[in-house]
Amino acid sequence: MTERAYKYRFYPTYEQENLLRRTIGCVRLVYNKALATRTEAWYDKKERVGYKETSSFLTGWKKTDELDFLNEVSCVPLQQCLRHLQKAFSNFWGKRAKYPRFKKKRNGGSAEFTKSAFKWKDGKLWLAKCKEPLNIVWSRYLPSGASPSTVTVKFEPSGRWYVSLLIDDHTIEQLPPTDKKVGIDVGISRLISTSDGDLIANPKHFNRLYQKLKAAQKVLSRKTKGSNNRHKARQIVAKIHAQIKDARTDFLHKLTTKLVRENSLIAIEDLGVGNMVKNRKLARSISDAAWGEMFRQLEYKCEWYGRELVKIDRFYPSSKRCNHCGFVVDELPLDVRSWDCPGCGTTGIDRDINAGKNILAAGLAVIVCGADVRPDNHSVKGQLRKTCKGRKQKPRS
Repeated sequence: MTERAYKYRFYPTYEQENLLRRTIGCVRLVYNKALATRTEAWYDKKERVGYKETSSFLTGWKKTDELDFLNEVSCVPLQQCLRHLQKAFSNFWGKRAKYPRFKKKRNGGSAEFTKSAFKWKDGKLWLAKCKEPLNIVWSRYLPSGASPSTVTVKFEPSGRWYVSLLIDDHTIEQLPPTDKKVGIDVGISRLISTSDGDLIANPKHFNRLYQKLKAAQKVLSRKTKGSNNRHKARQIVAKIHAQIKDARTDFLHKLTTKLVRENSLIAIEDLGVGNMVKNRKLARSISDAAWGEMFRQLEYKCEWYGRELVKIDRFYPSSKRCNHCGFVVDELPLDVRSWDCPGCGTTGIDRDINAGKNILAAGLAVIVCGADVRPDNHSVKGQLRKTCKGRKQKPRS
């Protein structure tokens, strides 16, 4: 079986929304307070505070007059947020993420409920301290006999409520084998270029709604801070961002599913997208293309359906190397979309399709003999997983 999350939109009643808003607010408060406590302990005493200590602090906070309202909501989401904080610190110590940050109210929020804090019966979901089941819009059915192990309620800045049900999905089966293999080169004008010669244009969802977003943000900037009109204007901006995100996610899911169904092996470059967005001229275009999200979807879908995903070295000169003779040109600016090979005389080489073919060849070399696809005399170390040196966030005064 494979763990899989099913996400649905739901419409809470007035009482449910009031309770869920208070629950999310308490989760945010406990998370921020625990983060501040752990940070202060390190700065003052050079001590590491773990999950057990913060759990004891939570018990003490509930007994104070100032924070006694924490007893009005379910205790499970409060404990879960401390576990999430512990995981965030583990990722930081393992150099997989930056230092944990404080949660902000304007970013919405979420609350996680385990089995002891919800009831699932006859396809209906009751959360702790809720008298009525959630009014969920079942856009797709859960697998028969499936029962959620974890329920996560999320409130988006646009005002939409979502619930995510984590289940053991027994319906996921490996796809039948196929002889097709593909190498994928990502870009900005062309989202992907494959070794088969397929070119998928970048929809550029952000640019499509950019003028509308710009006008809404201009209206927001003129509103008085703290006013109801500013809150309404901020929701309008959030709804436009939600439209962009939904369109981008839908497109990427359809594209990645098609690639996984048609190919038994997919070769991609292990790009450092986080470093690439530091380029001021290309940051917005790279973020809109969402290469990282596309690679993430390819990774877990290949694992689900029995496909093979190969990541090659990000420093491999896939665009500069001729796929006919292997000649590598010294320079190939981004504005040069096709070039002629001085080695074999091939003319009109499309740089993107050529890169896709080279990526596929490098991926096959890695699979067959574990060959090193790094360029000759290239001595960069740690190219696959660079350490993240994020600055620690100091506690609020």
